[in-house]
Amino acid sequence: MPTRKLEKVVSLKEIKVACQACSLNEICLPVGMGETDLDRLDSIIDRKRPLARNDHLFRIGDPFQCLYAVRSGSLKTYATSEDGQEQVMGFHLPGELVGLDAIADGRHPLAAKALETTSLCEIPFADLEALSRQLPSLQHQLLRVMSQEIRADEQNMVTLGQKSAEERLASFLISLSSRFRRRGFSENQFNLSMSRSDIGNYLGLALETVSRLFTRFQNEGLLRVDRKHIELLDRARLCMFSSAKCSSSEEPRILRPNASS
Repeated sequence: MPTRKLEKVVSLKEIKVACQACSLNEICLPVGMGETDLDRLDSIIDRKRPLARNDHLFRIGDPFQCLYAVRSGSLKTYATSEDGQEQVMGFHLPGELVGLDAIADGRHPLAAKALETTSLCEIPFADLEALSRQLPSLQHQLLRVMSQEIRADEQNMVTLGQKSAEERLASFLISLSSRFRRRGFSENQFNLSMSRSDIGNYLGLALETVSRLFTRFQNEGLLRVDRKHIELLDRARLCMFSSAKCSSSEEPRILRPNASS
């Protein structure tokens, strides 16, 4: 019994990590905010217990009440067709907001499911909207995040519409690599929390095609695959192959061991 109480205390302590102490505060919603403003933002945020793998954060049609910032782990968002088939729309890593697309109609147009154990910050939108009217820095950051979402959607449309299967997978891996780098993780070694099937669904490729391309990339010395673990052996050549914009300014600054996302 004492052990259970101790586990509960530790769990609650992990949940109550303030924005100022969070390792993601330089890429998440608080970017550019002063200490006082950050305290005000932190006061409206609720940190729930983590989701287990395959748990839903919300489902299609659920009322929109909150935005969610991923603290650890990862999520996928997806739509469903009339016959129940999934269409993966995106993968969300630590520091990214989920639920922005529900603001317009007040209901979630997509479902969000945890790909692994995932911790989130829950941000009531009514409180966030009221606070953003008082804090120009927060309002600016909200607009910036929305703009990034639009740009990511545009880039994804180009990838799916104009690139070959090889270029699609290469672009996906470089995109993940860059996102991990911005979070202080290794850009050359990371785990894929999503399945090969989900990757294929997202890129508009058959599962067999995704598996064949991973094998081809490995045989060509571009990467090494060990189940879900990916090591990019020649990131520069993979960038060229994907037609992605990769500059020397993207060199990583490793702050901590890589995550499992």
